[in-house]
Amino acid sequence: MKATLDGVVIAEADRDDLASIEGNWYFPPQAVREGALHESPTPYTCPWKGAAQYWNISVDGAELPDGAWSYPDLYPGAVDRVGKDFAGFVAFDRKVVVSD
Repeated sequence: MKATLDGVVIAEADRDDLASIEGNWYFPPQAVREGALHESPTPYTCPWKGAAQYWNISVDGAELPDGAWSYPDLYPGAVDRVGKDFAGFVAFDRKVVVSD
């Protein structure tokens, strides 16, 4: 699967390597293009996943503030709920196109 913004590929991985959570595809960190994400200070904590790290997307002229997020340190029980360890996996804003 691919995640693209303005036609620029940001992440790419086999579907089996991703996690599908609440309507979002989470890509493993190694699937994300190097240098595409830059830390954002935006705070958010999910009641069952934990504290999120938001990311600004900036690559090849494609820009999207807070366009991605991940959960580096999952709350206990989150992995059991999803059935897969998704710590550090990256999900994208709806403006990013995720396709097969």
